[in-house]
Amino acid sequence: MLRLDPAAGRQRLHLLCLGAHSDDLEIGCGGALLRWLAEVPELHLTWVVLSAPGERAREARRSARALMKGAAGLEIVIGDFADAQFPAELPRLKAFLAELGRRVSPDLVLTHRLEDRHQDHRTVAELTWQTWRDHLILEYEIPKYEGDLGQPNVYVPLTAEQARRKVRHLMRHFGSQRSKAWFSEATFRGLMALRGIECRAPDGHAEALHARKVVL
Repeated sequence: MLRLDPAAGRQRLHLLCLGAHSDDLEIGCGGALLRWLAEVPELHLTWVVLSAPGERAREARRSARALMKGAAGLEIVIGDFADAQFPAELPRLKAFLAELGRRVSPDLVLTHRLEDRHQDHRTVAELTWQTWRDHLILEYEIPKYEGDLGQPNVYVPLTAEQARRKVRHLMRHFGSQRSKAWFSEATFRGLMALRGIECRAPDGHAEALHARKVVL
């Protein structure tokens, strides 16, 4: 069990959070971020949303600031890449992330899964591994119609309040997504409950991540 709280000697943590769209980070690892915000005295975040046109950019900024209120540092970076067209924008995306990689060297990178069937998510995951080769990378999961959830190997147990707060936050801050059938409280609660069973979370809720390479 990796402990990130002050009792384990972790006083400062810099996270690089990469999301293709404005709600990806909140869905995939919003609960874990809330937990680390509560446990790590100095939490610094570089929060990157690569596609957020119009109102979605405003949603992304408001959501990040509200979710990470109290963090020691929060830099929000919004890209202008076309939704659902990331493979076609590969050279520009690669240059964008390469420039980010030259100035951001985090303790932990949070990104999409390589097996995600959404083309934008998958492209971000591939470029993450190309750019941050000497960093711990954890991949989060996004539930969707395609049914591409895998078998995770990293779990972050959440308190009941952290799980409730994540769901409330998603429903409050992403009005542009509420018309989608899968964007519902039941979806988010159900996945956290399932992952909670898998790791025997004390409060019955957890988020799951994928670690491909860990150096001890």
